[in-house]
Amino acid sequence: MRVAIAGAGISGLATAFAVLEQQPGVEIRIFEASGRPGGKVFTEKTPAGYLCEWGVNGFLDKSPPTLELARKLGLEVMPADLSAKRRFVFSEGALHKLPEKPPEFFTSKLLSPGARLRVVGEVFSARAKQSDETLAEFGTRHLGREAFEKLIDPMASGVFAGDATKMSLKSCFPRMKELEDEHGSLIRALISLQKKARKAGSKDRPGPAPGGTLTSFEDGMSAMTDALAGRMGDRLRLDCAVERIEREGAQYRLGLADGGEEVFDAVVLACPAYAQATLLSGLDAELSTLVGGIDYPSLAVVCLGYERPDVEGDMDGFGFLVPSREKREILGTVADSYVFPNRAPDGRVLLRTLVGGARTPERALLPDEKLLDEVRANLKDIMGVTAEPEFAMIYRHERAIPQYLVGHADRLEAIENRLRSLPGLFMSGNAFRGVSLNDCVVNAEKTAGRLAGSLSRAAPRSP
Repeated sequence: MRVAIAGAGISGLATAFAVLEQQPGVEIRIFEASGRPGGKVFTEKTPAGYLCEWGVNGFLDKSPPTLELARKLGLEVMPADLSAKRRFVFSEGALHKLPEKPPEFFTSKLLSPGARLRVVGEVFSARAKQSDETLAEFGTRHLGREAFEKLIDPMASGVFAGDATKMSLKSCFPRMKELEDEHGSLIRALISLQKKARKAGSKDRPGPAPGGTLTSFEDGMSAMTDALAGRMGDRLRLDCAVERIEREGAQYRLGLADGGEEVFDAVVLACPAYAQATLLSGLDAELSTLVGGIDYPSLAVVCLGYERPDVEGDMDGFGFLVPSREKREILGTVADSYVFPNRAPDGRVLLRTLVGGARTPERALLPDEKLLDEVRANLKDIMGVTAEPEFAMIYRHERAIPQYLVGHADRLEAIENRLRSLPGLFMSGNAFRGVSLNDCVVNAEKTAGRLAGSLSRAAPRSP
């Protein structure tokens, strides 16, 4: 049996790895349009010794499949420094540490006294009146307007580079939706989960933030995708895009950028949704439109290196996010070398700032000089950094993170329905059911399982 995978990002590579584990006899070909594997996972080490992440800078170690994949690849994981648990929000001219424990919540100046009382009153929150609501509607209903603007809104920017007034709660944070459905109140849900943890003898205490420790690798996140690519050997073809897909009986004929054609029993589309839409246009116009409707705003990642004394004060934490209400040009900054100390040479600091996203996508495409000026002006105002950086690098994503807007779940259901008429065709990647690296690994294993079922005339498929 022959299987083609379009796209050699983490989703495509992890799918190929899982397929070969489950069915060693399957013949796999992976086609990647660019000249390197990894997709949005790419680590660049500069001559000066800075380690810069083009995209994702880590994963939470709460997901066994990712940790197991690392083990199988012979990779040793590297947890973030303990200081990474300390996170900040810039609000009303100052950096405020996000409370980690209930007592800190009542002493933090991030929220006004009235807003804090409103959060406590969350136990009386009304349930949602509709099946799918925005993060803004959910956050305001449960926590109040101020808490939404200072806590939920910047979180949406930090995780998705998204607009909380448009993003779907149940698609972006399905666990939150489940807790509300079960308990009504998030506070009641938290109390219940902590009681269960104590009863089970667990030392972990569930909190409002995602569990787990931020984790990476000594040589950066590319270590995982490079290792996967290495296992693929000559199954992986770089600089070889799939340009068209045609149905040929029970098989699929792929037209390749080099002019060649190959026939496969099954095809996995693991490239971005907009690329999948192009390939699907000749197979199913309606399916192509559904997939192509997933938005990807532009995002710029600006890496700046400084001598440590030039960074006034010591944030000693993960970094900070900026709420929309602040009307700033940046979404936030990660202090990469505080999180993973080897990301900068001794005596240096690496700051990684995000610009654009759904909030202001046009800013991500500004000329380099203008973009650097805006980032430096914000770092001066927020962190007091006035020195010239000794190192600067800009990574631009014209189409960055897929947006799960209200109605995303309905879109997925419609996609599933269309796929039923295309047996042997599968869709994977972060455009459908989770944008994190952990999500991509989990979904890759599920895709491999569905593919195995399909080849034996069994399981149904869904993106």
